[in-house]
Amino acid sequence: MSAESRRTTWADAAKGGCILLVVLWHTVMKHYLRVDWRLPLPIPGAWGTLGELLLPLRMPLFFTISGLFAAGAVGRSWRVLGRTKAARFGYLYALWLLVHTAALALVPDFDTARAGSPLELLEQLTITPTNLWYLLALAVYFTLAKAVRRVPTALVLGPALLLSAIAAAGLVATPGNRGGLLQNLVFFLAGLRLRPHVERLATVGWRPTAAFGSAYAIIMVLILGLGAQHWFGVWPLVSTVAAGFGIAAAAQVAKWERAGRALAALGRRTLPIYVIHMPVLALLHAATVDALSAASPPAQVALAVLEPVAMTALVTAICLGLHRALRTTWLFDLPTLRRVQRQRGGHRAQLDAADLAGGRGRVLVDEYDTARTLHRLHALAAELDQDALFDRAARRQHDVGDRLVEPVGVGDRDDHGLRHGLVGEQPRLDL
Repeated sequence: MSAESRRTTWADAAKGGCILLVVLWHTVMKHYLRVDWRLPLPIPGAWGTLGELLLPLRMPLFFTISGLFAAGAVGRSWRVLGRTKAARFGYLYALWLLVHTAALALVPDFDTARAGSPLELLEQLTITPTNLWYLLALAVYFTLAKAVRRVPTALVLGPALLLSAIAAAGLVATPGNRGGLLQNLVFFLAGLRLRPHVERLATVGWRPTAAFGSAYAIIMVLILGLGAQHWFGVWPLVSTVAAGFGIAAAAQVAKWERAGRALAALGRRTLPIYVIHMPVLALLHAATVDALSAASPPAQVALAVLEPVAMTALVTAICLGLHRALRTTWLFDLPTLRRVQRQRGGHRAQLDAADLAGGRGRVLVDEYDTARTLHRLHALAAELDQDALFDRAARRQHDVGDRLVEPVGVGDRDDHGLRHGLVGEQPRLDL
């Protein structure tokens, strides 16, 4: 595996690990701990404690990785960023909020937020986000990052850090998941503004990684022991250490060929897992909770140990299966009007997006329309948020000169309607 491939693999592996931890957290809190476990051992309590210990890791790391690859989009025009990021994630949040509201009505006993009236639905769409809040946060974060693009880094990260500390300390009202939206802006901006430092963390060895992990564990034990979860400044501190550990650990895992590739492949498909898993978990909970509660004591011991992992794997597999079965684009991307490619004198430019996405960058161009194709390469790079390709396209455009025509449609799609990524040959549908 090349150094460039490893660089991308660790980031995708980190996202793959994060989405599994998100599903595991919801599985434990909304399903597993609702089972009537009649056990002599505190196994359910151990799973609940593990979930709490991982709280500062999941979303801060997720947002750090998202910010890491946001530079290409933030550097583009407001029109491009508005379409590919703000409008896209806002649309997905609104769409899947409606889907969740309808689906969760089928399982009213499942413990999660759902709108019971049009007014509550409007509130969830705007100021009190639901479990889909990550999508709304990305729409807001990309917009804010663009607005402060020319502001010095210290003046951007300082207020974001203060906001995180204030929200985590409970000094402002944070109904629903508004707290998560306020607390994690700093990590998105840190990934964006401090990218070289973040990538340097991914180059450390096992010993620094173990040191990060030990520091994280010690801090969390102290926090839980002292009840310091809401002390001012504690959340940003422990989340920073946790994100550093997650970055270093993901880079180490990426060195293991099979494990790294498996997690990275999952990391390139985080969106369908994120938006589908809650209704799936709700239906599985309704189907299994009575049977689990009625199981014999010996069976419950084994189930109590293994069930969270098994349910997480099952929910993830069902989400990916449903995504493949749906075979539609509007559920997972902002609908756009297809533009008909114009032809000039029988000469036609082609851009092989699949080969480009696979890293080979093979562009099939006739000699008549070189500039037009380079413009498509430039725009596609912006949508994929890959700085290396973005810079390469910019250099080639400069060589060709200003003979650029009006932008044409970009983002070639495979038969599932997914944009191809730059890692391997698989299409991307990540957050």
